[in-house]
Amino acid sequence: MTHALFLVPAALASFILAFGTGVEFVRFTSLRPLLGGIEEFGDPDARQGWLAALQDQSVLTSLAWDLALLLLFVGQHSFMATETMKAWISRYFGVLQRSVYVACTALALQMVMRYWESIPRGPVLWEARAEPWVTWVPLLCFVLHIISWLLIFSILLVFDYAELMGLKQVYYHVLGLGEPLALKSPRALRLFSHLRHPVCVELLMVLWVVPTLSIDRLLLAFLLTLYLGLAHGLDQQDLGYLRVQLQRKLHLLSRPQDGEAE
Repeated sequence: MTHALFLVPAALASFILAFGTGVEFVRFTSLRPLLGGIEEFGDPDARQGWLAALQDQSVLTSLAWDLALLLLFVGQHSFMATETMKAWISRYFGVLQRSVYVACTALALQMVMRYWESIPRGPVLWEARAEPWVTWVPLLCFVLHIISWLLIFSILLVFDYAELMGLKQVYYHVLGLGEPLALKSPRALRLFSHLRHPVCVELLMVLWVVPTLSIDRLLLAFLLTLYLGLAHGLDQQDLGYLRVQLQRKLHLLSRPQDGEAE
């Protein structure tokens, strides 16, 4: 009982931290670039050109700092996902291994968001300035971001959000049900090992579809796109498994309609 009183609050604290970080990430990647205005991107007439920016020490320093923050996050996220590190964390934290990983990832992402240095005077790759683009492009981006985040939340629920956050592992352990992954089929386990980021396409939409792509946003979008792409290793077996699962779900959804037709 004492053991459970420690495990459950620890897992809940990790979950709350991750959930709050996710909300902040929505603000950082969507609300900030879509609603930031002059404060976020600066006066268009005061911006430097690309050549001048790449010779400006302040711009290069900010880019180097942002790059270091991204590498810190990517390094933490990848290193702690290795089997060696998982085994080491499990040795000292037991069933809280996933919760520890989630909490550390949330803290690393918090550092990226809190200490990120925007470059309002830097160049932009594209920008909607003239009518009607200045009205319709931000609106279109806003709609696409809403759709992308709704899809992301839906996919997380399908992939068992409680298990992704480490809550289900603690719940099963306290009730003596064993490890949740042990109940999954070998094909499902194989898929999870290859598909580290199930919301890759939707995140790419959020990262790139913005009315103004500043130089620091370009760095963020490019490096995270590269990381998301390298983290995937789906093959024909995985795609076949996904196709079978989709067909089963569609069949289950169509059953009540078949019954009503009869």
